[in-house]
Amino acid sequence: MTAPAAPMRATATESRRPRRRRPFLVVGTAIIGALVVLGAVGPLFVADPAALVAPGFQPPSAEHLFGTDSYGRDIFARSVHAIWIDLALGVSVAVLAMIVGSAVGVLSGYIGGRFDDVVMRLVDILMAFPGFILAMILLVSIGDSIPNLAIALAVAQIAPFVRLVRAKALSERELEYVSAARVSGSRWYRTAYRHVLPNSIRPAAVQFTLVCGYSILNVAGLAYLGVGIHPPTAEWGVMVAEGAANMLTGQWWTAFFPGLMIAITVMALHFIGDELAGDPR
Repeated sequence: MTAPAAPMRATATESRRPRRRRPFLVVGTAIIGALVVLGAVGPLFVADPAALVAPGFQPPSAEHLFGTDSYGRDIFARSVHAIWIDLALGVSVAVLAMIVGSAVGVLSGYIGGRFDDVVMRLVDILMAFPGFILAMILLVSIGDSIPNLAIALAVAQIAPFVRLVRAKALSERELEYVSAARVSGSRWYRTAYRHVLPNSIRPAAVQFTLVCGYSILNVAGLAYLGVGIHPPTAEWGVMVAEGAANMLTGQWWTAFFPGLMIAITVMALHFIGDELAGDPR
């Protein structure tokens, strides 16, 4: 009677382990949550991002937490106003890429055959280009604007979603519930999107957080090169580009703090993605 008790306790303990061993998920979520709150509430309490509030190149102080740039604009205020731009672009790119990539991936995996071959060759072509370079080429081709920036970055990130969802759909289509749906008279596209896709989406959900981080880095990198978002817009990449030259003359804060905001945001998103990828549930 007492022998089965030990395995039951061990099983209960093991079921609780994943929750205890995911501190980075908590840290990443807390950081992103704090950024969202700061981005929503902060602009009500900081200066206008374009306002000249002090002499140029004031170092960090109690009055100006991140100092001022060469024009006398408050860097902390500009960094706070930039939160929504960068986060919104990162999420928008990830959403677009996930929707299109998942839709194509589930069809490729479910239908198979020549359609799958054509789709995977197109995916190979996309993956042959570094995402940053491909996005820059597309953006220059379709026009330099913020909506086009989101579209170009999304196209550059579609391929990973297609591969992930396709791989899962290939195994899902062989399961009994799919056969039952076919026997019941469900049309192929209904079976693919109503039954196979919901069970194939988890890898794409993990990739979503990582793509958000990659997109923020790419937005900042393109802005640094003068493509996508331009001055005087308060955006982290623009601010790094404006302040990079000043670091050589001792005004390190003009580029350091916007760069730190990028690093913290991307790090938090990758914490979340890495922990979700390792979640056994």
